[in-house]
Amino acid sequence: MSSAVNLVAGQNMISLRNIEKSYDAGSSRTFVLRRITFDVPKGEFLTIMGPSGAGKSTLLAILGMLDGAWTGEYHFLGEQVHRMSPKDRVALNKQYIGFVFQQYHLLDDLTVSENLDIPLSYRNVKKSEREAIVADTLDRFHIVGKKDLYPRQLSGGQQQLVAVARAVVAGPKLLLADEPTGNLHSEQGREIMELFKKLNDAGTTIIQVTHSDVNASYSDRVINLKDGWMVNL
Repeated sequence: MSSAVNLVAGQNMISLRNIEKSYDAGSSRTFVLRRITFDVPKGEFLTIMGPSGAGKSTLLAILGMLDGAWTGEYHFLGEQVHRMSPKDRVALNKQYIGFVFQQYHLLDDLTVSENLDIPLSYRNVKKSEREAIVADTLDRFHIVGKKDLYPRQLSGGQQQLVAVARAVVAGPKLLLADEPTGNLHSEQGREIMELFKKLNDAGTTIIQVTHSDVNASYSDRVINLKDGWMVNL
């Protein structure tokens, strides 16, 4: 990975060419994704939709560099992700990407504040600055009163709010979200989508997976998947 990622204006943030993922199923191969090809310009808000089992979460994991077992070409900010070592992919992820997982993925042995501090520590932010950013984020998400609690002491909706806060705390260039409002009541869900829209308006590229037409309405474009293929509806 080059020391400085190219951020030339007008460049696509993401270019995928013929991405495929499969696994052995006895004497045959089962494909999860087939010939996925598309570009994501910087600043776009993209939604990926489709029925369960269509490959949406798998594609999001590949985009987030959490899955390296695939074929095809993936360019991210000019970097050839498909040629990178796992170590360099992890470094690129930590530097530029925030991820809202469907199952939260909070660290059980850390408090809410400590969970929010983790992405900042990856970016070598000074401790005093990290504390200020965490405090501001706790306030923005109305979870100041939860800062010293552990994930197991929170409801599912509260854990989801913390997971979203952790994903955006370090100001990522790319925000990936897998059903980001799935465990929130409608008002909380609307607040999260409004926050995403503000982040997007300020320049953050967002790719979300959702079953919600309401959530999809916030985006610029929708890509539909079915049985691992991109389809036109």
